[in-house]
Amino acid sequence: MAEEKQNKGPKSGKPSAEEIAAKKAAKKAAKASIADDSADDAPQAPAPPARLIAHYREKVVPALQQAFGYTNVYSVPRLEKIVISMGLGKAATAGEKEKLNIAEKELAVISGQKPVRTKAKKSVANFKVREGMETGLKVTLRGARMYEFLDRMITLAIPRVKDFRGLPATGFDKAGNYNFGFTEQTVFPEVDAAAVTFQQGMNITMVTTAKNAAEGQELLKGFGFPFREKESKDGK
Repeated sequence: MAEEKQNKGPKSGKPSAEEIAAKKAAKKAAKASIADDSADDAPQAPAPPARLIAHYREKVVPALQQAFGYTNVYSVPRLEKIVISMGLGKAATAGEKEKLNIAEKELAVISGQKPVRTKAKKSVANFKVREGMETGLKVTLRGARMYEFLDRMITLAIPRVKDFRGLPATGFDKAGNYNFGFTEQTVFPEVDAAAVTFQQGMNITMVTTAKNAAEGQELLKGFGFPFREKESKDGK
């Protein structure tokens, strides 16, 4: 009887020492893989600030203080927001909704932000416009995204304009805001020119905290806006 008990060995159902060690090793490997996955999903380092933000603080602000005598840094004119708008009234009245969708995608690529569809406030029978009809697109940029768009526009888009001779300085209003436009969206390299089915212009409004047009112009000059030099009466 004693020999039979010795030959039976461990009871059935109980794991051996080797099985226990294998399970522990498997658990450690699973924990290590979870830690690796969580490390990959961990938030990365924040993106560096836009280049023109540092340029404004280090160069534009001191230049404006010297030019206009500002003693308080917070009183110096600054760029508040950029508004990009597209008028698509002809496409809307002609029933070409696909053009509105295409222009919306292109404007989103250009600005890096989803546009808002603007609607007609009242009906105009002569233009076949009804109240509430979607007639355009608009994007309002602020903060870092605004400065990033401004950098791309000055360094990449404006130099791609055909026969460019400078931006007119007549686009300023009394509050120091500046309005200008592009006749086609292909000046922005983000738009694939080969895939463009129709040309669409846009208007850009630079909203500043300047008190007058002179301050607004000096502010935009500090960012590198290529304004057209004043022409003489004989056109030279």
